[in-house]
Amino acid sequence: MRVLKYLVALTLALGVIGTALAGVALWHFSRGLPDHHQLAAYEPATVTRVHAGDGRLMAEYATERRVFVPVSAMPPLLINAFLAAEDKGFYSHPGIDAFAIIRATITNLMLAGTGRRPIGASTITQQVAKNFLLTNELSIERKIKEALIALRIEQALSKDRILELYLNEIYLGGGAYGVAAAALQYFNKSLDELTVAEAAFLAALPKAPNNYNPHRYPEAAKARRDWVVEQMLSAGWITEEQAREAMEGPVVTRRRSPTEMAVAEYFAEEVRRELLARYGESGLYQSGLSVRTSLDPRLQAAADAALRKGLENYDRRHGWRGPVAHLEDPAVFKTLPRPAGSGDWRLALVVATDSAGAKIAFQTGETGEIPFEELKWARPTLEDQQVGPVPKTAADVLKPNDVVLVEALDGGRYALRQIPNVSGGLVAMDPHTGRVLAISGGWSYEMSQFDRALQAKRQPGSSFKPIVYLAALDSGMTPSTLVLDAPFVADQGPGLPKWKPTNYNTTKFSGPTPLRVGIEQSKNMMTARLGQVVGLDKVASYAERLGVYDEAPRNYAMVLGAGETTVLRMATAYSMIVNGGKRITPTLIDRVQDRHGVTIFRADPRVCEGCQGVAWEGQAPPEIPDTREQVLDPATAYQMVSMLQGVVERGTGTVVQAVGKPLAGKTGTTNDYQDNWFVGFSPDLTVAVYIGFDQPRTLGNRESGGRNAAPIFRDFMMEALADQPGIAFRIPPGVRLVRVNPETGKPARPGDRKVIWEAFKPGTEPGFGDSMVVSGVDSSDDDAQGGASVPAGSALGGVSIAPSMPAPPPASGTGGLY
Repeated sequence: MRVLKYLVALTLALGVIGTALAGVALWHFSRGLPDHHQLAAYEPATVTRVHAGDGRLMAEYATERRVFVPVSAMPPLLINAFLAAEDKGFYSHPGIDAFAIIRATITNLMLAGTGRRPIGASTITQQVAKNFLLTNELSIERKIKEALIALRIEQALSKDRILELYLNEIYLGGGAYGVAAAALQYFNKSLDELTVAEAAFLAALPKAPNNYNPHRYPEAAKARRDWVVEQMLSAGWITEEQAREAMEGPVVTRRRSPTEMAVAEYFAEEVRRELLARYGESGLYQSGLSVRTSLDPRLQAAADAALRKGLENYDRRHGWRGPVAHLEDPAVFKTLPRPAGSGDWRLALVVATDSAGAKIAFQTGETGEIPFEELKWARPTLEDQQVGPVPKTAADVLKPNDVVLVEALDGGRYALRQIPNVSGGLVAMDPHTGRVLAISGGWSYEMSQFDRALQAKRQPGSSFKPIVYLAALDSGMTPSTLVLDAPFVADQGPGLPKWKPTNYNTTKFSGPTPLRVGIEQSKNMMTARLGQVVGLDKVASYAERLGVYDEAPRNYAMVLGAGETTVLRMATAYSMIVNGGKRITPTLIDRVQDRHGVTIFRADPRVCEGCQGVAWEGQAPPEIPDTREQVLDPATAYQMVSMLQGVVERGTGTVVQAVGKPLAGKTGTTNDYQDNWFVGFSPDLTVAVYIGFDQPRTLGNRESGGRNAAPIFRDFMMEALADQPGIAFRIPPGVRLVRVNPETGKPARPGDRKVIWEAFKPGTEPGFGDSMVVSGVDSSDDDAQGGASVPAGSALGGVSIAPSMPAPPPASGTGGLY
C-alpha cells in the first residue's frame, strides 16, 4: 500500500513537473511568434495583366506567376487529390495530426544514421504556417513553432480558408504558383477540366516539384502520381475503374497554347512605367491588377508596318553599309546568333558570286540565291548619307564568307536586306478624347527600348508653323490676309548677330502672298514675319496652351520650330486643332481594376448620372457632359484645319492624297535635314510621324518631311481608314464659307480656274479691292529687301495687329526649312 501511494505521489509530481516544463516550453516558443491573424486578410501575389482596347492580352507583370481561384470554385476532384497526398484528416484534426507525428517519429528513429532525409508529418495547416509565417529551416524549434501557429490558425480561420490559402500559394514547378497556374502550365486546362490522373499528378508535386518533372524524370513522376491515385482510392474518393484508368500510362503533359496577344512593346513599356509610378513595385508585380488600355491592335500593326517600311525605304536609298560579318572560318557560321531587330529575316552565308547574283547557305543547311536584281540598290554608303556608284556585278556588293541578312521571295530566291541605322516614331490618337491608339517607337524594341515617339525630344521644324498661324488668325488675320514673302532680317538685340532665315528655295520669293499659301508651301519668310508682327510672347503662349512645350523659348527661331518637343506632344497639339479647340490629355490607360474587380482608376473623370444599374425601357440614353476646356476659338481651329487640308491638296504634303479621303496635315524638316516630320489628321484620327538619327546628323540632301515622313503617314492612314467612308471635316456654327481664288485670297471671279471654299469669321470676308500687306519690321541694312513695312500696331484693312515684342533672346538657328 505504501509503495502504491509512493507511485501515485511520484506520478503526480512528475505530472506537475511535466506540466510546468510544458508550460515553460510553451511560453518560450510562443514568444515572438508571427501574428497569424494577418492570414485572414492575406492575398497572395498574383499576375498583373494588361489588355488592349479589344480585350486581347498585351503584357503580364509578376514576381510569381499565379492565378488566384477561390476554394469554392475548385472542383472536389482536385481538392480530394491534394487531401489524399498531403493530409487525409484535414477536416477532422485541430491543426496537428498526433497519429501522423507518432508514425513519423518511429520512422525517423528507424532511419537514423542512414543519411536519408527525415519524413514529415506536417498537416496542410502546418504547411500554411511554414509557407506564410516561418522559414524552411530544419529544426525542432521551427517544428514546435509551426505546430503552435497551426493550432492558432485553426482557431482563427475556417478549414476552407486555410485550404484556399494553401492551394493558391504552393509552388508546383515550371514557374507556376498555385493549382490554377499549374493546370495551365502542365496540361493547358482550367481546373474543372482536369482528369483524375492530371489532378493526382498536380497533388504529387508539392513535396519536390523538380524531382517529379515529367520531362526529366518520367518514371519518378509516374510513380508519385500513381501513389496519389492509390491514396485517393483507399479514401473512397474514386472508383477502382477510375484508379486503373488513371495509372495506365505515363504522365502526359500538353504544351500551353500560345495566347493571342496584342504586340505593342513600346506601348506596353510606357504603360508599365505609368503603373509603376502610380502603384509602386509591389502594386505592379504582386497585386493582380487588371489594366484596360486604349491600344487598338489593328492600328498598332499598321503603325509598325508603315514605320518599318518608311525606315527601310529611306535606308535603301542611302546605300549598303556592308555585311553583318565576314568570316575567316565558315564553320563558325552555324553558331552565330541572330542579330537583334532582324525580325523574320534570315542569316545567310555567301558561298559564291557570279553574273546571276550570289549563292547563299543557311544555318539549317538549306541553300538559295540572291538575284542580281535584288543587289542593285546596294550602292556603297558615303559621308553625309551620299552613295557611290550602282553595282555592276554581285561581286561589287558581296564576297564569299560574308554573313548577310536576307528576306525570302519565292522559289529559293532571296532579297538582300540590312537593318536601318535611321529610326523614328509614330503616334496615333483619338483627337476627341486623347486616347492613344498606337505607338511605334522605332525599328525594333528588341534592338532598342528607347522610345522615339515619347522619349526623344527633337525640333519639330515647320510642323510647328500651325501654332504661329493660329496666333495670327486670333490676332485678326484671315486665311486670305496677304503676308510678304521676301528676304527678312531681324534684330536680336545689342551685340548679337542679325537673324536671317531662308526659304526652302533660297532664291525664289512670291511677294505678297495669302496666309493660306504661306502654310501650304511652308514659307519661312512669311512665318517669320507673322511671328514678329503677332509677337513672340503670344506665339509661345499658344505653344504652351496646346502642350507643344511646357515653357516655350522666346526667340525668333522658335516660330520656325527650333524648340524641342516629342511626337506625342505634337499629336496632342494637332488633336486640339481638329477637335474644335477642346483641351485633351493623352492617355494610354483607360481603367485599372484590383484583383476583386473594383475600379481603382479611370482615365475619364466625368460623372454620368443615370448610367449605373438602369434597365433600358425605351428611354433616351443619358447624356455625358462635355467638360473639356475650350483652348481655341472653334472658328479659328476650323480655319487652321482647312488650311492644313490645303497642304495635302496643293502643298508640301500632296503625297498623302493617295489615301483618297479628307485629310490634313503639315510637313516638317529641320536644319541640315536632320529631322523629318509629318503631323496630320482625319476628322477622328490624329497621327504624328518623326524620322531621324538617334545621334542627330543630316539625313542627306533634300531628304524632307514630305519625302520621308509623309509617305509613312499615308501608308498608315490607308490601312487605318480602309474600311471607313470619307468624312468631311466638321464646320462649327458661325463660320462663313466664301469662294475665293487661293492664289490671291480674293473672292473668285468668273473664269477663275482655281477656286476653293475659304473659311472666314463673320465680318472678315475679303473684298475685291486692294489689300494691306503684312510685312513686319525688317532690320536689314538694305530697306529694299523688306518691302513696304507695316509699323507695329497699325491697322491692316481694319484689323488691329498686336505690337511686336521687344528684342527677344538670340535665335539658336533658322528652325524649320520646309
